[in-house]
Amino acid sequence: MSCSHRVLVLAAPLALAAGLAACSSPPPPQPTQVVVQTPPAPLPPSVAPGPPPPPHDELVPPPPQGAGPVAWQPGHWEWAGGNWVWSGGRYVQTPPGQSVWVPGRWMQQPSGGWVWMTGHWT
Repeated sequence: MSCSHRVLVLAAPLALAAGLAACSSPPPPQPTQVVVQTPPAPLPPSVAPGPPPPPHDELVPPPPQGAGPVAWQPGHWEWAGGNWVWSGGRYVQTPPGQSVWVPGRWMQQPSGGWVWMTGHWT
């Protein structure tokens, strides 16, 4: 058997395998996995055992330049980890169609505890 004939005999199965691999269809796509998560339930409001301290006096700074329509939300006390913590006021963007921010407030419950009533736009 000549040398060129041996090469041809050895190369033919390799060429056939390569050709078959090129003709085979790609593997089917993996199914898409959809994960649906329900949002966590809102936490119950924290109940403070007594009324908050008097509010801090805050110097309201001028609104940031170029911020568009903004409103000042005054600071308030938060009940966190068994302690009163002051959360300072800040400017926030005024939502379209809204004009007035009604600040949140602490309200005494019939049980005697105090609950924070979140502020809202009107």
